[in-house]
Parts: sequence; structure tokens; C-alpha cells
Amino acid sequence: MSSPSSAPQQEKTVEQSGDVVGRPGLKAANWDDEDPLPRRLSATEAQAFRDQRNAPSPWRVVLVQAEAGAVVSLLVGLMFGLPALWSALYGAATAIGPGALMARGATRMADSRSPMATALGLLGWESAKIVCSVAMLVGAIRVLHPVVWPALLVALAGCLTVYWVALAWRSR
Repeated sequence: MSSPSSAPQQEKTVEQSGDVVGRPGLKAANWDDEDPLPRRLSATEAQAFRDQRNAPSPWRVVLVQAEAGAVVSLLVGLMFGLPALWSALYGAATAIGPGALMARGATRMADSRSPMATALGLLGWESAKIVCSVAMLVGAIRVLHPVVWPALLVALAGCLTVYWVALAWRSR
């Protein structure tokens, strides 16, 4: 029979050895045994690292959106006629025009020194993009005669979907 004072000492010895309590031989993670600190990169290594991981240009995203809008509009125009073509082109412009506005704002804010100013600037440009898109959708009734809403919305959705695909691509 062991005394009550020897049991806590035995558990303490197991914990200090690095073994998981109740499972001898299984080592617990030791924070001191992690990988060594990374070494400092030289200027050329840092530039090569940045070149590998640079984000696509916002203008490239707008270009890919324009290409997708043109393809969708041509397909819609061939299938449903001239009014559908104009509605699809207007739908593509509803994504591309405000996207170009946002790209302009994003490239202007890239040089800001303050992260808060950059975040607020991007928020402002994104708000302007949304307001411009909604205004263009509301104005479609006055610009297009007749408005083919399915064609307009398909082109708009196609351009907005391509936006995420274009962002996933790395610029080359």
C-alpha cells in the first residue's frame, strides 16, 4: 500500500518526463522543441518570394470580366436576338463599369501609409461601386427599350462570377 504523499510525486515525475499522463511512452508536445526561427532573407530572395506570391492586378480582373461579358452577350444575342444582345451588354457593363471604378480606387489607395486610411478608402470605393451598380440597374428601364431582364441578369451574374475566378488566378 502506498502512502497518499507518494502518488502526487509519481504523477509529477511522469509529467516532467514529457510522457502523456496515463500513457507512458507517448510524448507530449514540447513547445521548446519547435522548429528553429526562420532566417532573414536577402534582398534578392525577398524579391523572388514577392514575385512568386503577388496578387492579380485589379485591372486584370476587370479585363477578364469584360471578356466574359462579351462572350455571354454574344451567345445571348445569337440565341435570342438584338434586344437581348443590348440587354446583355448593358448587364455586363453594370458589372464592368463599377468594377473599373473600384480598380481605380484600389490602385490609388495602394500607396497609403496608414492601414486605417487604406481600409476606409477601400470601403468608400466599394460603396461607390455598389451605388453605381444599383443606379445602372435602375436606369436600365430608361436606357434600353425593351429591357430583356433575363439576358441582362445572366450577363451580370456571369461577370460577377468571373470576378472570383479572376481573383483566384495568380498574375503571371
